[in-house]
Amino acid sequence: MAKIILFNKPYDVLCQFTDGEGRRTLADFIPEKNVYSAGRLDRDSEGLVVLTDDGPTQHRISDPRHKLDKRYWVQVEGLPSTAALVQLQNGVLLNDGFTAPAEARVITEPALWPRTPPIRFRAAIPTTWLDITLREGRNRQVRRMTAAVGHPTLRLVRHAVGPWQLGDLRPGEWRKLECVLPPSRPPTRAE
Repeated sequence: MAKIILFNKPYDVLCQFTDGEGRRTLADFIPEKNVYSAGRLDRDSEGLVVLTDDGPTQHRISDPRHKLDKRYWVQVEGLPSTAALVQLQNGVLLNDGFTAPAEARVITEPALWPRTPPIRFRAAIPTTWLDITLREGRNRQVRRMTAAVGHPTLRLVRHAVGPWQLGDLRPGEWRKLECVLPPSRPPTRAE
């Protein structure tokens, strides 16, 4: 049985345990030994990071072939049109090829903690919150996808990975679980 740690990564924290430049890392929050991040979350993103002490479990969580959903609340600049949402849903052409289809929908602003520093505010440009679900994990993918459809990401919070939810964890808090990973989703014909 694998040890699983759910961590709410604050903004401006690296998703690794060491850094030669003195920046904040997972080690500043998680005293557990021999656990490793199953997937990454960029320094300027916030939210759920899943860590484990088991290599095969880490691979199952982070490898896109296993189709674990990664769900994000994304604050974007502007008001996305239906066409922009359809582009996200069908896949977006990035410099490294087309993304897989994503789930994307407009949501009301989620109840979140304040971000330090706060995002830039411009009275003349409205913002919109989206709920985006991916099943692949390219570098900075959500940010690149929203920018490609004309709506740069201002704030990004991952709130779920597979069966695990951020829940009531505050930034910097973590919780340890003992669990067995659910089975992989079989690929669909379209995949």
